[in-house]
Amino acid sequence: MRGPCGGFRRARRGGGAAMERFGPGPVSAVPVAEFRPNEGSLTSTLRTLLFFTTLMITLPVGLYFSSKAYVFEGTLGMSDRDSYFYAAIVAVVTVHVVLALFVYVAWNEGSRQWREGKQD
Repeated sequence: MRGPCGGFRRARRGGGAAMERFGPGPVSAVPVAEFRPNEGSLTSTLRTLLFFTTLMITLPVGLYFSSKAYVFEGTLGMSDRDSYFYAAIVAVVTVHVVLALFVYVAWNEGSRQWREGKQD
């Protein structure tokens, strides 16, 4: 069963489709591990991303409500309207700090991987 261009072609057997190899020479199979040489770095990157995603969701929201209730209204005795404003500022600053930390960690991780790859 040869295809018009040689190489691989689909062959139907028993209702299912299968790939059939024909032509000169054996098929050289490359192990899957060679396609993923940096699997450890991928896991590290995903952990870092998950950590900062969790920080980005929980930290600003938590600081917003806790600073509003305990710091601005409780300790400083601000009105409800003023405490909303200042608590929002705290949350926005927190978002910027988390983003800056993420960029710093990602930059250092990338430069570390580049240096390790350069030395090989």
